[in-house]
Amino acid sequence: MESLILELKQQIIEALNLEDVTPEEIDNDASLFGEGLGLDSIDALELIVLMEKNYGIKLKDPAESKEIFKSINVMADYIAKNRKK
Repeated sequence: MESLILELKQQIIEALNLEDVTPEEIDNDASLFGEGLGLDSIDALELIVLMEKNYGIKLKDPAESKEIFKSINVMADYIAKNRKK
């Protein structure tokens, strides 16, 4: 799971062009939106594309997406259980 978490952090940094952020600076339990990493709704769309492209996971329900994108740990757990790639 630790390697998936690191991979996910690196993909998020690359996909969202977070040039001043390193994987080590992203807290696994911190919120990705708001006070945590500070992502917004456009970033959420990028995360949906990232999950579909890299893991074969299609998210259709916005409420489900909100829960999945709570933190890196929640995302990694969801990916580990649902990945197609």
